[in-house]
Amino acid sequence: MASWSTDDLKAALARDLPGVLAAYLPPQLSAPAEPRKKGAQAPVDLLSTQDALIHPHCIADVARYLRDTHSYTLLTNLTAVDYLRDNVIELVYHFARVDGGVLTVKTRVPREAPTLPSLAPTWPGADFQEREAYDLYGVIFQGHQNLRRIYMWDEFEGFPMRKDFPKQGDKYIGEGE
Repeated sequence: MASWSTDDLKAALARDLPGVLAAYLPPQLSAPAEPRKKGAQAPVDLLSTQDALIHPHCIADVARYLRDTHSYTLLTNLTAVDYLRDNVIELVYHFARVDGGVLTVKTRVPREAPTLPSLAPTWPGADFQEREAYDLYGVIFQGHQNLRRIYMWDEFEGFPMRKDFPKQGDKYIGEGE
């Protein structure tokens, strides 16, 4: 099978790995204080997704399943998205097959405790990508053998890609003068 649809992936996961799919419940969007003006856009639910949404503690099992059962042998991309309003960080994984086909799998962790298992012990290509998500978003990958900053220096405080990171000024400029 060279390519799967998202629905095929979800069906296979539900059949072969019961309990790994997370149900998406949209957050309660607050009603505007005043009625919307004619032509105004309704609030957008940024967290809605058609992709396979996995419980964070199951991501390593799903990755092994895709590799060992369906020949998705390459993790082409792992990235993070900060949803400040909804208080979650979403991790987006793209898995590819040599003969074609790419699957997208997502998981979400709370911003206060962004922790999930590392894929690096069994997927060496996840090493630097997990370090990047750690360095820029503060995501902790349990079991990663070398989880340390990859872009920022060790003394740097905070996670610069989080939406609440201060974008004005740099407390590090001029400190050594």
